[in-house]
Amino acid sequence: MELKIQNRFIFGKKTKKLRADGLVPAEIFGHGFKNEHVSIPAKDFSKAFKEAGENTVINLVNEKGEKIPVIVSDVDFNNMKGVVLSVDFHRIRMDEKIQTKVPVELVGEAPAVKKGLMVMKILNEIDVEALPNQIPHRYEIDITHLENPGQGVYVKDLKATPNVKILSHAESAIVTIAETAKEESEATVAPAPAEGGIETETPAAEEKTEEKK
Repeated sequence: MELKIQNRFIFGKKTKKLRADGLVPAEIFGHGFKNEHVSIPAKDFSKAFKEAGENTVINLVNEKGEKIPVIVSDVDFNNMKGVVLSVDFHRIRMDEKIQTKVPVELVGEAPAVKKGLMVMKILNEIDVEALPNQIPHRYEIDITHLENPGQGVYVKDLKATPNVKILSHAESAIVTIAETAKEESEATVAPAPAEGGIETETPAAEEKTEEKK
């Protein structure tokens, strides 16, 4: 996967003009390498990032035609406008192992759902160490055998490969089956009002949900 880049000489608030021209300001950094200020076409980056994520090697092609192997380190989004504001690329050496995170994807439907049970995804990513071109794009977790409360899939259940070292704790649960929270309605029995009195109702407590930032 390749992305064309060009040198950038615009910084700070002036980068708004870059974005208006369909470009995204980016930084390339890495141990033993000089930091570089570049820009990339926004559409090209969005397409590549959707496919590569943060753990697949992307080759940045500079104005001289040189290829720079990187992985995406950080992406700053404007969620309101749905646009990418800036990107940080981590320059890597293809012959040196790196530590990164591999996303987890649940595959199939757990029979537990038909029983009214809940599939709880505990880990969204697995920490690994490997050469850049040997990092898995994702870990697919088959949940079609999960039927009863307490069943689950753990890090130790992942298929081991000789080229990838899994750093996450072996006993950590990736996904587990739990009983759903039962809604309990408590009927409040009010004492019989005195003759001529007024019967009052106890207001139900309002549930508060915390919006995830």
